Amino acid sequence: MDTPLLQVRNLRVEFRSHGGTTYAVNGVDFDLHAGEMLGVVGESGSGKSVTCSAIMGLLPEPPAWVNPESSAVFAGKDLLRLSDPEMRRIRGDAMTMIFQDPMTSLNPCMRVGDQVAEPLIIHRRIPRKEARELAIRELELTGIPDAAQRADCFPHEFSGGMRQRVMIAMALITRPRVLIADEPTTALDVTIQKQTLDLLRTRQQELGTAIILITHDLGVVRQYAHRIQVMYAGSILEQAPTEELLTHPLHAYTQALIASVPTPEQRGQRLPAIPGLPPDMHELIRGCSFRERNTLGHPELCLTDGIPPLVEYSPGHFVRHCPGCLMG
Repeated sequence: MDTPLLQVRNLRVEFRSHGGTTYAVNGVDFDLHAGEMLGVVGESGSGKSVTCSAIMGLLPEPPAWVNPESSAVFAGKDLLRLSDPEMRRIRGDAMTMIFQDPMTSLNPCMRVGDQVAEPLIIHRRIPRKEARELAIRELELTGIPDAAQRADCFPHEFSGGMRQRVMIAMALITRPRVLIADEPTTALDVTIQKQTLDLLRTRQQELGTAIILITHDLGVVRQYAHRIQVMYAGSILEQAPTEELLTHPLHAYTQALIASVPTPEQRGQRLPAIPGLPPDMHELIRGCSFRERNTLGHPELCLTDGIPPLVEYSPGHFVRHCPGCLMG
């Protein structure tokens, strides 16, 4: 396989405050290749968004603290070692991000066309008039009707789906090599959600951009992602090509997640659920993080005195090697 576009190794992120330390991300390793879509799934609080925000340099320090032994190498540069000016030259240009709620991400006092054009003005030094013309073209490509007129509107004059299209246009106008989409369709209805994801995939294929898609929806990653990464309690429990992971899940948590997805055959039945709550992230986990909630495996066999290592069980299929959680 080709050299990864982005290599993340031993990523550890803590939030330190007067109330104590929160161990948000605990030793995350993954690769992202050019042109692929990597789906990242897991419960709220599992570390998905913090992982990507750390890579993008968006965490305020303090209270955030990134372990100096962590690395995130992109195009030969360790993003975690760059200064703020160096990171700003990459962020919004070669690497971009779409956030969950476009209404809180777009500037309410700035016209939509100016916001889409801004990355070209800042990063490419393109004159404002030319940048606006390119912004209108990008809005047209993302399906905004009457883009030349709508470019003069403010975000509140757009629907949720149209605002998300504006975010996609803004993220892709610089032709980035990496795009992080942090739950980009959570606030949208199902029809608009599909239209937005179809658009994102089409533009990705046209540009060759690598995408990290953060979502709670296994149905979304089944349809759109090339690989899936399952996160829990700040670490990766399993990662594999999409069909491999969904048809042959090896970890008890992955199996429990898949079992909790409603199916037509379950109509009128009680839906399966994972009991209990994730571990308290104010305490450093020293064994299997899923042991207390493991009802599918053998929790009595789960490790208690060491973090299970991430082991490659088959080509491209990695899983935490905990005897109590292995289901293969």
